[in-house]
Amino acid sequence: MSDATVHPTAIVAPDAELGRGVEIGPFAIVGPRVTVGDGGHIAARAILEQNVRLAPGCRVGTGSILGGQPQDLKYAGEETWVEVGEGTVIREYCTINRGTSQSRVTRLGRQCLVMTYVHIAHDCHIGDEVILTNGVQLAGHVTIDRCAIVSGLTPVHQFVKIGAYAFIGGMSRVTKDVPPYTKAVGNPMKLYGLNAVGLQRHGFQPETLAELKKAYRLFFRSGLNISQALERAHAELAPLPEVESFVQFIEASARGVLV
Repeated sequence: MSDATVHPTAIVAPDAELGRGVEIGPFAIVGPRVTVGDGGHIAARAILEQNVRLAPGCRVGTGSILGGQPQDLKYAGEETWVEVGEGTVIREYCTINRGTSQSRVTRLGRQCLVMTYVHIAHDCHIGDEVILTNGVQLAGHVTIDRCAIVSGLTPVHQFVKIGAYAFIGGMSRVTKDVPPYTKAVGNPMKLYGLNAVGLQRHGFQPETLAELKKAYRLFFRSGLNISQALERAHAELAPLPEVESFVQFIEASARGVLV
């Protein structure tokens, strides 16, 4: 039996599942088909509307709403979900909507930090250790790969992809895909080289950084178009996993990459 601590003013649906050591704060609402994993903390007045799965160690801040209906006129009431990975922290007054029939789920990975007033729309897929700072607004179907950082007051257009370890500066407007390992800022937004500081902090080796710099210059500073740069990249760049990830991201981009 769960040893969850539920404040007397909180409302918990009969079919909600609360793990060991869960804390539910004053006036919080835990709705139907909601799972809160071991050690989870739901703060005062937070709402888990329905169809939410929180892995162990998640924290949801005051006034945040998870599992609300997607803001999509095509949504017809189908069963969809919000899933949040282990140890992720969601701060105050965030909103995370359920998915639509497109993917059936809005998903956040492990050890993410979602700061105050962030909105994550339907069918967004967020990788592990992503940081979304205050006021970030994600439209539907956005994909953000592991360890990326999106700085404050930044909107991200629907279907945009942001690559792993990318850094987006504050008050930017993201309308195209942002390649992994890069930094970008502005409105209109531009690339400003590799996210060198972030990559060093994550332990990237000097030889990997050097090869990524070659790849960056080839695609964005050589004057070649993307097709020409791809052809040369396959022939000239060292087949390191990080370099291959960089090239494959650009090759697969549907919206086109930022330059």
